[in-house]
Amino acid sequence: MADAGTRDLLKLAARRLFALRGFDGVSVRDIVVAAGQRNSGSLHYYFGSKDELARELVADGAKLIDDRRNRHLDAIEARGGPRNLRDLVEILVWPSTNLAGDVTQTSKEDTYIRFITMLQMSHRQLFLDALEGKWASGYDRVLGHIRALLADIDPEILNQRLMLMSLYLRAAMSSREAALEGGKPHRVWSDAVTMENFIDTIEGMLKPKPSKRTVAMLEQRAAAGKLRGKTARSKAAQSKSGRRDSYAP
Repeated sequence: MADAGTRDLLKLAARRLFALRGFDGVSVRDIVVAAGQRNSGSLHYYFGSKDELARELVADGAKLIDDRRNRHLDAIEARGGPRNLRDLVEILVWPSTNLAGDVTQTSKEDTYIRFITMLQMSHRQLFLDALEGKWASGYDRVLGHIRALLADIDPEILNQRLMLMSLYLRAAMSSREAALEGGKPHRVWSDAVTMENFIDTIEGMLKPKPSKRTVAMLEQRAAAGKLRGKTARSKAAQSKSGRRDSYAP
């Protein structure tokens, strides 16, 4: 770490502090001190502002995960797939693991998933702006295939499940990252079976047919003319704003 440049040291310190305290719980001075810098203006010199630093940190990890997802999906499509839901869920999960040393080269410490999970909760627009509408292409491709495979499920219900899936992924992967921090073993997350079972649970929340009660409530809303109108307005608004309903690292 002694050989690392000031810029990388500031990024490493900021990412860890943001992951532990949240974006609003960290000051510019906190970052500068944690990076071992004497000049309080160093962050502004390299990044301009704390917001711009956060955007760069988001993009660093998002580019890496997106590249991994796209490469995995390219390989599956070249073989004529994907043919099953599990292949797609695995593309959502595995590229978000073992990020240490790739997001920044100055440490073997994983904090990226916790950082963006906290940021999405408190500063969602900042996070979305950092993706620049392009660093989630692999995620969007996977969701497109999931929708095709689960075309028998009402689109409104499936969209809700995908949104809930993204929340579940972020929470579980953040927990995993914290448990394995520093390379220490963990009684649950160090067990390979846990990850396979985790993937099982994601499959399980996506593919079951909706319950009779859910279907009945959906039909009631549709009959009242609210469901389709709301969906159409939501899609139109999303198209204009460029915002998404879900994203998972």
